Amino acid sequence: MLHIILYAIVPILVVMLAGYISGKKGIFNGQDSKKFNKVVLDYALPAALFVSIVQADREMLARDIKLTLVSLIGIMGCFMLVYFIFRYCFKKNTGADAAVSALISGSPTIGFLGFAVLEPIFGTTPAVALVVAIVGIVVNAVGIPVGLSLMNASLDDTDPKKTKESAWKPVIHALEQPVAWAPILAVILVLCGLKWPDWLSPSFDLIAKANASMAVFSAGITLSAIKITINWQAVLGSILKMIVMPAVVLILGLVFKMDPFNLKMLVVAAALPPAFSGIIIADEYNVYTATGTSSLTLSVILFMGFCPLWIWITDMCLHSAIG
Repeated sequence: MLHIILYAIVPILVVMLAGYISGKKGIFNGQDSKKFNKVVLDYALPAALFVSIVQADREMLARDIKLTLVSLIGIMGCFMLVYFIFRYCFKKNTGADAAVSALISGSPTIGFLGFAVLEPIFGTTPAVALVVAIVGIVVNAVGIPVGLSLMNASLDDTDPKKTKESAWKPVIHALEQPVAWAPILAVILVLCGLKWPDWLSPSFDLIAKANASMAVFSAGITLSAIKITINWQAVLGSILKMIVMPAVVLILGLVFKMDPFNLKMLVVAAALPPAFSGIIIADEYNVYTATGTSSLTLSVILFMGFCPLWIWITDMCLHSAIG
């Protein structure tokens, strides 16, 4: 636990605090943060995912079928649970509010913090990259299109004159993003048995190494630019994200008899704070911004305690299952 705190959590706090102070001092602002995020999502993260996955083999991918199923069922199940709770348990919420809630509290920020958290704990291995890639594909290629579709449907209902968009448009748009197609392309190359030349990796590694540090620094800037207002919806969103989602993934992993190492990584990935992409979408559409950002901030703080806690709980459950 001390290793996890010192090598995974403290560095995140330090870099995020640096970004937060830079934002408060006016060195960087919210627009700068969006530019940093674009570098991470369009260049650094896709490069990191691609190079890491192409170093795997078909046998490893075959072993990770359970990982894919548990990720898809667990994350999207929680995604829809958040949507229905915020849609029907809070009378003032619209369908768009509930959709943004799901995009935030129903999605882990795997793209921004995945490598930053998992590699210090579990090492720099293709297995870590596969967990980040699979969860990233679920969040970016499934969750975001579903959330945007639900939100657009609600906005269309409130504005009948608005031109209807194809339900497939958000899906196509998500798959066009490098963070979605880069890991998919890498998986296809591995399945085809094509060997990735070692001499090509350094050309991708340089930008890939900027992924974790830039993402965490940008998160600090983002937090410095928002006004935090804690209310019951923000608290509930944090509970659903930090407690319910990791618990659901852990239970599913035990039921599917996942590889213990993969299960531990997946539980930590599920316990990551809410997806920053949800905040970006909320800000773009001016929907549920204040409560969403407050839930994000609260979850980031809670993660410092829940990360080692969920690792400990997972270890206890695995020992009990083996025993």
